Amino acid sequence: MKQDSARNATYTVDCEDYVHVVEFNPFDSGNVGSLIAYGGNNYVVIGTCRFQEEDAEVEGIQYETLRTFHHGIRVDAIAWSPETRLDALPPQIRFCTAAADRKLRLFTSDLQDKNEYKIFDGHSDYINDLVFAPKEGQDIASVSDDHTCRVWDLEGNQKAYFVLRSPGMSVCWHPEEAFKLMVAEKNGTIRFYDLITQQAILSLQSEQMLLMSAHWCLRNTLKIGAVAGNDWLIWDITRSSYPQDKRPVHVDRARLFRWSRVNENLFATTGYPGKMTSQLLVHHLGHPQPILIGSAAVGSGLTWHRTLPLCAVGGDHKLFFWVTEM
Repeated sequence: MKQDSARNATYTVDCEDYVHVVEFNPFDSGNVGSLIAYGGNNYVVIGTCRFQEEDAEVEGIQYETLRTFHHGIRVDAIAWSPETRLDALPPQIRFCTAAADRKLRLFTSDLQDKNEYKIFDGHSDYINDLVFAPKEGQDIASVSDDHTCRVWDLEGNQKAYFVLRSPGMSVCWHPEEAFKLMVAEKNGTIRFYDLITQQAILSLQSEQMLLMSAHWCLRNTLKIGAVAGNDWLIWDITRSSYPQDKRPVHVDRARLFRWSRVNENLFATTGYPGKMTSQLLVHHLGHPQPILIGSAAVGSGLTWHRTLPLCAVGGDHKLFFWVTEM
């Protein structure tokens, strides 16, 4: 819980297992702290965090585990539902995971006696990303190495199915227009689909194979960011289907790209875990060089706080948090 200068992280929290994935809840859950979920080899932990940057009475970070969910298999991705509310009676926690057995699991809990989960079966290969519809939370989209994007209802029925030309790496839902979905493929193509007509309405090209991760900027939905090869790439979808800006940043291949939730010019990228450490870079579009360089022991996952310029990465029995400047 202390400031950890050796690793450059502003704060760390100890965990009981290796952390494969970590996600701050991007939605307001009616709670003073921020909900955070992280997944390991066979469990998901839901906790709350509060930081001194938002509350002067907190020294550094205040972290509390609310519940640990037995998962029984490695967790590869986690998505939060907007239906998660801590100010309701009873409270409701709802999230969905993608696991190494190619299945989705939808968890619903009141943090007391009611702890349910449903399994969604359909993908025939590794699931790389998933997301809830941000308004009502009644649908979940997932993308997979099986060259499909699938949209599910909360009962696990498939409502839509898009055939891709290569593995699906990332999927994002438009924050306002509930029928628009962004799907990024490993071959470097990013397509936008209309869920009503079930047709592609726009596509972007990275001109690079091995696109690993892409993200829709929720502060400015005309901006899309991605990492491919060693580079980060940024598109303005009103200007061109080719990147407006790109820069090589990771010597060891880039792995993840995430926009900040508080500033449309702030984003983070991670490199593939090297022999011991993974590099986290925080970039600002006004600066030619990264504004923050961090490293985490075999880190994985990347997520931004909902209201602070603060990002988190999972690692070996730890969560790492970095606070950056706006």
